[in-house]
Amino acid sequence: MLFFYGATIASIIITILIVFYVRGRKRCCRTPLFIDWPLFGMSPQLLCNLSQFHEFLANILNSKGGTAQFMGPWFSNMNFLLTTDSMNAHHVFSKNYENYVKGPEFREVFDVFGDAIIVTDDPEKWKYFKSFFLSLIKHKGFDIFFEKTIQSKVHDGLLPMLDHAWLQGSVLDLQDVFCRYTFDNISSLVFGFDPKSLSLGFPIIEAQKAFDEIEKCLFYRQMVPKALWKFQKWLQVGKEKKMAKARKVFDDFLCTQIASKLEELSRFKKTNDEALPFESFLAEATRYESCDVKFLRDSGFNIFAAGRDTIASLLTWFFWLVATHPLVEAKILKEIKEIFGASNGEYYKVLGIEDVKKLVYLHGALCEVLRLFPPIPLERKKPIKDDILPSGHTVNSNSNIVFSFYGMGRSEEIWGKDCLKFKPERWISGKGRIIHVPSYKFISFNAGARTCLGKDMSFIQTKIVISAILQKYSMQVVKDCSEVTPSLSIILLMKHGLKVKIRKREV
Repeated sequence: MLFFYGATIASIIITILIVFYVRGRKRCCRTPLFIDWPLFGMSPQLLCNLSQFHEFLANILNSKGGTAQFMGPWFSNMNFLLTTDSMNAHHVFSKNYENYVKGPEFREVFDVFGDAIIVTDDPEKWKYFKSFFLSLIKHKGFDIFFEKTIQSKVHDGLLPMLDHAWLQGSVLDLQDVFCRYTFDNISSLVFGFDPKSLSLGFPIIEAQKAFDEIEKCLFYRQMVPKALWKFQKWLQVGKEKKMAKARKVFDDFLCTQIASKLEELSRFKKTNDEALPFESFLAEATRYESCDVKFLRDSGFNIFAAGRDTIASLLTWFFWLVATHPLVEAKILKEIKEIFGASNGEYYKVLGIEDVKKLVYLHGALCEVLRLFPPIPLERKKPIKDDILPSGHTVNSNSNIVFSFYGMGRSEEIWGKDCLKFKPERWISGKGRIIHVPSYKFISFNAGARTCLGKDMSFIQTKIVISAILQKYSMQVVKDCSEVTPSLSIILLMKHGLKVKIRKREV
């Protein structure tokens, strides 16, 4: 009998708690995104659609007017305002950007980045890193070094790989090829060292595997309650065990390159620094900055992260879209031929920086790819002080705002009824020039004061790679890869890669 009464009282208490919980959730969730379950919040529906996370989020947000609330499990502190509203983006990234930071939770999740430009909220520190990076890319020898590095890797690594696949008649994972290309290329740019992961036989490069694992673990940290991944980190189990191992491998790679360059510079100290050619980001940093190993490690990691898989993502989605839109491919080839002429037999010039600036239609095609498949699909911000967004939503200092860049590219309000179409022409004026779209609408490179510093470099590199490949080869996407799915990572790559057969163009 005592047990019966105890159970009855307990059930009444639980019921009362659930009622208050649900009422409280309804009050704080003015525009609900999903069904708000007791205790579990809105997580069940999100987890059920995790395999198509970005598409699901874009569809449901745009159907809700562009902005809605997400409430995670009770006591998880996973409460976010999700938005695809371009005016909210303009407000947060530009008009009132001083009030919005990444926040301590973001830095904790992305601790592997250290204390450098991508994660810092300190305005003075950020200005210093920006000035430091700009001093490197504005070095009088940088353009020559940048162009030579890309052309060399394309001519000696990328094209021979594609030629080998064509001769063998084999199916090639083009995404893997581009990830290897960008890993080698960014290593050359940052360290002056080519790991040669893009070689016949596809050698296993542990640092490359480690970097891929780090990106997956960072996405996982954002999808689960902080207490869970923190507990896993403490116990060294699950994803956090993989994260620790991957981080050690990649840090060893970074520190080895840094130590090697520092030793080289100490042994071969040169007196006339101004006359020296640009050798690598690391060489210039050690030459012109009084900085320690941690500064070099953090800066190296941030530049590496910004310039590796983002470029691989853009190239992968580009070739998938072009392979499935032959009229676009024909127009790109026509533009290249009209400006530079047809390739001469087996030899032709890999275009340079000034050459690719003339390729307007190709630029428009790349903008379309970035609109539909932004390499960084999500961006998170936190207000310092309470604020009201243009959408009318109130945010306080405990709020987290998540922008779905992927969803913004699929917003009819921003891009019109044909927003899902791959249409390079939307970027080209009647006079044959690129149409300017404000960064808070075309937000693939972020917006406002923290717009990506490597934006122009990204366009130049991808144009050099694409023009070189398309002149010689066409890609046939294999049937089982006709439907592609974005991977669950902080970078928007394809979950199963991009399987293609290489065909050589007739001269």
